[in-house]
Amino acid sequence: MSAWKITYPEWKLPSRDTGQGILYNKNVNLDDTIVAIATPPGRGGIGVIRLAGPQAQPIAEFMLHLKHSLEPGRAQFAELVDPESSERIDEAVVTYFAKPHSYTTDDVVEISAHGAPVVLGHVVELALTRGARLAEPGEFTMRAFLNGRLDLTQAEAVRDLIESQTLYQAKVAAQQLEGALSKRLQPIKKKLVDLIAVMEAGIDFAEDDVAVLPAEQILRRIAEVQAPLEKLKDSFAYGKVVHEGFTLAIVGRPNVGKSSLFNRLVERERAIVTSAPGTTRDLVTETVALGGIPLKLIDTAGIRHSTDEAESIGIRKSYEALSEADMVLVVLDSSHQLLQEDEELLDAAKDRKVIVVANKVDLGDLHWSPWADVQVLKTSALTGEGIDQLRAEVLDALSGRSAGEFEAGFLTNVRHQRLVEESLISLAAAQHAVQGGIPHEMIMIDLYGALRPLDAITGETTADDILNLIFSSFCIGK
Repeated sequence: MSAWKITYPEWKLPSRDTGQGILYNKNVNLDDTIVAIATPPGRGGIGVIRLAGPQAQPIAEFMLHLKHSLEPGRAQFAELVDPESSERIDEAVVTYFAKPHSYTTDDVVEISAHGAPVVLGHVVELALTRGARLAEPGEFTMRAFLNGRLDLTQAEAVRDLIESQTLYQAKVAAQQLEGALSKRLQPIKKKLVDLIAVMEAGIDFAEDDVAVLPAEQILRRIAEVQAPLEKLKDSFAYGKVVHEGFTLAIVGRPNVGKSSLFNRLVERERAIVTSAPGTTRDLVTETVALGGIPLKLIDTAGIRHSTDEAESIGIRKSYEALSEADMVLVVLDSSHQLLQEDEELLDAAKDRKVIVVANKVDLGDLHWSPWADVQVLKTSALTGEGIDQLRAEVLDALSGRSAGEFEAGFLTNVRHQRLVEESLISLAAAQHAVQGGIPHEMIMIDLYGALRPLDAITGETTADDILNLIFSSFCIGK
């Protein structure tokens, strides 16, 4: 029954349309020829102007002096000229991509000139005079999606790739761009569609003695969809950290080595370190890559009872950082007995993700007994002892497991995570309906309710307002 065609109920009609062109906003037609500067604002060695649409080639040729006509898939040297005076403006390399063999599947021309803003802006103005219009944010990728070049998960991966801060983030985005998430969802959706098809057949052709699935088989097949979806949902804890990074606040009494540990993790002398207690009065932050994930480190003022106004403000900020950080590193001095401030700090951090560090182990063994239910890492910011283990523990504590345990296509996007949860809720409702002996017609409502969010992940049934929200977050020119 895998070839059975699913007919969606009226309330679930797909919104994606590749026919006459959906309006990106109510005043913009996606069949127009669009133009934009595709390189970042500012000056550079190269600046790229991108044209896409039916008039891309003639508009480009209007402002170029070419030895030969533009040929698909070939870059050639050209001169940018002012059409009115025929004066040369710049030299450029021009590449023409004929439809459908382009990023958007339209005719696309990319003009690579020198990156002078005045030159690039003038080229855009010339294109506008010939009938092009300025591209909306993300409109090139929007067209690629609407024309079937990319699904929505791949389109979102384009944005993630551009915004990557680490090489690992870029690799994950590249996997999504290749369709890793879509490929992981495909067999899950197929099982659900097959179940819907069989049950639809039983309902529609009951008088023809088409067998209706017994309850135990329906429950088994629902469970076969639930299991991989639950696993996919669980991957978001790690995927969110990969996508967004996290913050780590380093807290402790004065002179326990917080700033020295901070400098060790940053791998340079970022924070001032002296033997005098209370050197750090304000928050010091630095972002580094830990296991390919952006880590925002926060060095805080030493926490103690103080009457100094400036130091008291710094201590208040330290408690604020402790409460807002994704994880807290409580640093204790292994060479001295614990004080009341240490106990108060541990109590304040007990409801947070916390790692307890016994620093200064180069001065000897612990002068206090570790707790039975709390793991204490021994480090020396002076010698570097235990720093690698600390990095590993921080990464493991935030992700819950190592990156290698996740298959390709894990969830990194809140939108995807919520849709997977919505699908699981509908599957659970269908499960309860089967167990309660509810008629199959009613069970089908829940099964369609489970299929709809999975389709929305890839963009097959995503509402236009959601598409507008997604693509408006893109940069202009992409």
